[in-house]
Amino acid sequence: MKILKSLLLLSLLSMGSSFAQNAFDFGDDKYKPSMGQDGKDVIWIPTGNELVTKMLKIANVGPSDLVYDLGAGDGKIAIAAAKEFGARAVGIEYNPEMAALGQRNAERAGVADKVRIIQGDIFKEDFSKATVLTLYLLPELNLQLRPTILKMKPGTRVVSHAFNMVDWEPDGEIDAPAKAYYWVVPASVAGEWSLDNFEPQSKTTLNLAQHFQRIGGNLTIGKKTQPILNARLNGDILQFSYIDRNNNFRTARATVTGGTLKGEDKGGYMHSEFSGIRR
Repeated sequence: MKILKSLLLLSLLSMGSSFAQNAFDFGDDKYKPSMGQDGKDVIWIPTGNELVTKMLKIANVGPSDLVYDLGAGDGKIAIAAAKEFGARAVGIEYNPEMAALGQRNAERAGVADKVRIIQGDIFKEDFSKATVLTLYLLPELNLQLRPTILKMKPGTRVVSHAFNMVDWEPDGEIDAPAKAYYWVVPASVAGEWSLDNFEPQSKTTLNLAQHFQRIGGNLTIGKKTQPILNARLNGDILQFSYIDRNNNFRTARATVTGGTLKGEDKGGYMHSEFSGIRR
């Protein structure tokens, strides 16, 4: 791990200004962290100001959000979420001296009423109420956290500086001044759904397969089965198109809540509402 951390530090130092912060003037008179110092699982390399703003923008952070920053360091992401975007924010930092520094930074920034930097372990603390999650961790830590993240409320937005989630494809990316990845936690939709009021007087079944936010499947109306078209899943919003019994192209859009869904079906001048349950 020491070798991996050293290689990571050399790689990040080669990025130059991508992590620059106030000419590397960190800390205060009570505590001064050093670039690349060891933490519990990672070394400390602060995310650059420009990238912090881009990460929060791609997640569309706003005043109604609760942002959790895992591995908060000196608190800069949580502070930026509050100061630049009006959000509430919590940073989780393992190093108690760094956590205390982060809280003092929040006070100096005038956002202590919206920001808490707590000392804790990201694998033990509860961040399930977050609407936005930010990370700057090693790849293996992202993978360890992934099952927990996928159990969060569908629609939760996740942004990771530098490292991805392997086969969970990102919904968006930032390429400069450094790499970052963006995801929206998808609802669980895999399985067989029985739809009501989808087609009058016709039994309708929707069978879905799912790989994170990527979905596909078949729609059976009466005795006719067809593949769904243009299938998309964004958080808890499911959308797909199909050809109805009169050969009209129609689009269905539904909100998924656990094992139920409610939506609307549109095509031409026709519009109807439907519901469904997962069997």
